[in-house]
Amino acid sequence: MKHLLVFALLSLTFSCGPKEIILGDMQPEKYLPLLEGKKVALLSNQTGLAGHEAGAPHILDEMLSRGVDVSLIFSPEHGFRGTADAGEHVGSGTDAKTGVPIISLYGGKTDLRAPEVLSRFDVLVVDIQDVGLRFYTYYITMFQLMEACADGGKGVVIFDRPNPNGMYVDGPILDMKYRSGVGWLPIPIVHGLTLGEMARMIVGEGWIEKPLSLEVVPCRNYTHASRYTLPVAPSPNLKDMKAVYLYPSTCYFEGTKVSLGRGTDAPFEMYGHPDMQGCDFSFTPESREGAKNPPLLGEKCFGVDLRGLSDDEIIAAGIDLKYVIDAYERCGRPEDFFLGGGDFFRKLCGCAWIQEMIEAGASASEVKARWKDDVSAFKALRQPYLLYP
Repeated sequence: MKHLLVFALLSLTFSCGPKEIILGDMQPEKYLPLLEGKKVALLSNQTGLAGHEAGAPHILDEMLSRGVDVSLIFSPEHGFRGTADAGEHVGSGTDAKTGVPIISLYGGKTDLRAPEVLSRFDVLVVDIQDVGLRFYTYYITMFQLMEACADGGKGVVIFDRPNPNGMYVDGPILDMKYRSGVGWLPIPIVHGLTLGEMARMIVGEGWIEKPLSLEVVPCRNYTHASRYTLPVAPSPNLKDMKAVYLYPSTCYFEGTKVSLGRGTDAPFEMYGHPDMQGCDFSFTPESREGAKNPPLLGEKCFGVDLRGLSDDEIIAAGIDLKYVIDAYERCGRPEDFFLGGGDFFRKLCGCAWIQEMIEAGASASEVKARWKDDVSAFKALRQPYLLYP
């Protein structure tokens, strides 16, 4: 009786703990009826795993094993297997494992509305791990495919996944004057949406002109307060969760002359430059897989190591521009700090006024205060499209 009581108590404790998040692609009973008898195109990459471990089966293999007619793969930036550098050209071809043809979308050279593309499938499945940032390009690829599907009368099914930065909303809404390949929709930098919720908002707000048949297979047991650890890197330089959490605050260095650690073991988790003053930490960017020609290659950079920060304090701070401001000051506020006069920095920020405030000497908190109304307005606008509490 004593052993039975202990077992009962352990069972009760386990059942009251957090439930496992069930991804959209882990629910064949939900998605198979939506795909039956149809030719399917798949937008995915190495993150499309039907499970929470790196060794989980890929959704391509899962669908094929269940008799789904996958006729075409669309691959985003970094390619279908996710090994290409940021911005590196990735050609079309064939998946070596399955023989399914691949069309590479990154770079915009494929006419998605062309009859020879649209005739190859009836429904598009999207199963890819986003990280919840306006300048992370996967949602843009999804949007462009959704537009093509609306034009061609094709359906779209999203196998939803958690957003690892989905616990907050932060940053200015994109000024559409700065629309680019790192910012496509009028949303804040950190939008707090899953791709399923984003797709619902795209349709609901009329951001694509034609009607679209959209189905979302939601996650189960997920909320926007959930911490979800990604089983594989979503792109070559987001190597761990600390990089994913710091990404909203350190990606802006891409628009400056300062290195954010590409070519090291911890990109997005440090920053530095040969001219930075008063720094005890240093690193030297090297050529390596995923960063074959990083900025400041082979140059000793003095800077700041952010790896000692806890995940909790990074998340609590949200977008924190103090790192960019610190580097700007330590470099002596040089005129060439913002590359190309600030063109790419402004595209990453989605506006001009952040750079103007930094150059005028504003603090990170003063800059953040200016986008507060944008955050409130977006939270209200997105409310009807949320799938998770």
